[in-house]
Amino acid sequence: RWAGQAPRFRQGGGCWGLNFLSVGAGGPAAGWPSGQLEELGMSKNSNSDIQSPFCVLCGRPDDCPEKYGEKRTYVAYNLTVHYYCLLMSSGIWQRGEEGEGVDGFLIADIRKEVNRAAKLKCNICKKKGASIGCVAPKCKRSYHFPCGIQKECLFQFMEDFRSYCWEHKPVQKFSDKESRGTSQCIICMDLVEQLPVYTVLKSPCCKNAWFHRECLQYQALSAGIFFFRCSVCNNKDKFQKEMLRMGIHIPEKDASWELEENAYQDLLQCYQHCDIKRCLCKKGRDYNEPDSKWEIKRCQYCGSRGTHLACSAMKSWEQNWECMECTSILAKSGNYSKQKKRSLATSEKTDGTTCLLEEPSPKCPRQSPGSPRNFLLQSPKIMCQNNMSPCSHREHPASTRVMMSLSPLMSNRNCSLRKKHLRKKRREVSNILKELKLQVNTKTTRLNINAENIWNSALKGFRQRNFNPTNTIEIKFTNCKNRSKIDTSAASKHHFFQLLMLHLQNSSLFEGSSAKNLSLDFQAVKENLYFEAGKMIAVSLVHGGPSPSFFSKTLFDCLVYGPENVKPALEDVADVDVARTIKMIKYANSLSSLQSAIHDCYEFLAAAGCLRPITSLCDKNMLVNDILIHHVIKRIISPLESFRQGLKTLGVLEKMQTHPDAFSSILCHKPERLSAETICDLFTIHSSSDVNKVEGADFWIGYLQDVESGESVVTLEDILLFVTGSISIPPIGFDPEPTIKFLHIRYPVGNRLLNCLELPITGTYDQFKNKMEFTIRNTLRVERE
Repeated sequence: RWAGQAPRFRQGGGCWGLNFLSVGAGGPAAGWPSGQLEELGMSKNSNSDIQSPFCVLCGRPDDCPEKYGEKRTYVAYNLTVHYYCLLMSSGIWQRGEEGEGVDGFLIADIRKEVNRAAKLKCNICKKKGASIGCVAPKCKRSYHFPCGIQKECLFQFMEDFRSYCWEHKPVQKFSDKESRGTSQCIICMDLVEQLPVYTVLKSPCCKNAWFHRECLQYQALSAGIFFFRCSVCNNKDKFQKEMLRMGIHIPEKDASWELEENAYQDLLQCYQHCDIKRCLCKKGRDYNEPDSKWEIKRCQYCGSRGTHLACSAMKSWEQNWECMECTSILAKSGNYSKQKKRSLATSEKTDGTTCLLEEPSPKCPRQSPGSPRNFLLQSPKIMCQNNMSPCSHREHPASTRVMMSLSPLMSNRNCSLRKKHLRKKRREVSNILKELKLQVNTKTTRLNINAENIWNSALKGFRQRNFNPTNTIEIKFTNCKNRSKIDTSAASKHHFFQLLMLHLQNSSLFEGSSAKNLSLDFQAVKENLYFEAGKMIAVSLVHGGPSPSFFSKTLFDCLVYGPENVKPALEDVADVDVARTIKMIKYANSLSSLQSAIHDCYEFLAAAGCLRPITSLCDKNMLVNDILIHHVIKRIISPLESFRQGLKTLGVLEKMQTHPDAFSSILCHKPERLSAETICDLFTIHSSSDVNKVEGADFWIGYLQDVESGESVVTLEDILLFVTGSISIPPIGFDPEPTIKFLHIRYPVGNRLLNCLELPITGTYDQFKNKMEFTIRNTLRVERE
């Protein structure tokens, strides 16, 4: 029985937006049953410009996306449909691709479904057109989607999209021991009855968390699948599974607050104003000139007051400064003299040298770029030397400190399915690159690099006669006193490739903001620079350097699948004038405005070879597609082919084409931000028999947590740079793998040749933390100077 079958629906990239495509011929309403058209106030002879307000499946004009899904009208077929009505209909399958028909539902299939539903009477409103049937065995009830909502039927927006009538719908289980009464809805804070009814839902992970069904549905539509979770305990997997079972629709889309342009712009603003009573700067209190006496220094405690260095007689930017409000508060609390003494002691300990990083403010601790979150103190890579079993850890005050409260944005983002998928693919690409690295032999090729002129020196090195990408690369920085000797460590190579990738990102070879495509630079084509750029990227990936991470999806698809199989989007157009022309044509709402837009850009279209006869408004889509293909792909065919040839170095392009998802994770996405958990798993701890392994590991992990939560003057990137010479983990990983040794030494030592961190044995955690911060920040300060 058709009405009793559940639809087999393949979820596309998103749950919103219906793209109706015209198929066949015979007029706007050709092929639709005349009886159905008459019910909707239409006829076969209706004008195609008249848009029917009635859904072709349920026959209602209601426009309520929260209840019935988005209502979209396809003018060419005079077809209006609710998204949920189409999604839950029992006799239709999504047989097309994402760009075909209505989100993959073919127009011919929709016609058949309307014909089928026209023969079925709704058991609720008694009218025909009931396209949805209960999936319970032997149940013959059929109904419209809005009628089912009104009668409290249940629709599951998951798997095979089942629907249940009011009698057979699933209900939540309540134990007899649970109290019955009233409580507050966690979302709207209104009273809710603690009863197993349709309008009330209980959290599966929290004992006393109750919700109105309507409140949960609104929250799910706003948060999307990546951010929808229990409002009490933040559980995601268990909570979403139960809510999907109980008929809550969770769309595959980003949260509404993520889509707001510049929603977090205020967080990026930095206070820059001199608040000293008598400002000495002639250019005004808001003038700020870095690295001069007119640089503005903010209060080290509140950060909401500032002063020019000269206005407060400060000799250097590294000196701490407190505003009058914070000074008075500290004086009243009796901590002012204590704070001053600690500051002087610090300066004496460092022999008057300047600190690399500003002291963190107690009111607003400086955050590491890694998102602060707790992780298990027992690392799977911490192995004892004797029994090679995971070391047990004692609880330490540092590891049990209260972490900063997580913002929903950061915690949700790090736990999202997208990030997990990217981590999995990055592990896969690491193994692929390690296989390619087996081609590299022990024969060395030395590159003399000038860091201030990275492109020309790198180009000269790659074009020298004896350069071979299969040779081991040695780097000699010729413009640094401290790097006058050849450095064979991976740290020097990584620094070189990092500078090189940054230069390529900002070079004239690419265009765009963050996701970049190839540009058309005739001089670069003449000098074969696109080939060299592809070659440099391939060598960087295999030899342990960073990934470019700025490829657009269109550029990546052109490299992997060929330009003839790629359809560019408006976002790929970096030229402002070309983008404006495309928008004029794309958003023309009448034939006259379309012809006027074409007339205004006639010369451009003629030069691009995109002129075509325009007879109707729908011709604009083909014209826009022609312009996009010309500007984004055909125009740069020569640079693209040259770039592809360069990427063939060491077999990188071939692997990209074989494993596109894996390479997309490193070429089209920024590297994952460091976290304490990532650093902990990166290092393997080795300890000698006379060292307290457990306590040393406890101190190390507790310190990582402090750094991540901002309770330190160094960052996780500083720690990684101190040990390996790199501020990020390369796609191929480190060689050799980073290790930790606990030794009887005074201060930590970072051995970049072996990627080994040698840590001192201390009696207390505070001693360990002080030695770590003192050594790391001063070592990096000297290097950067």
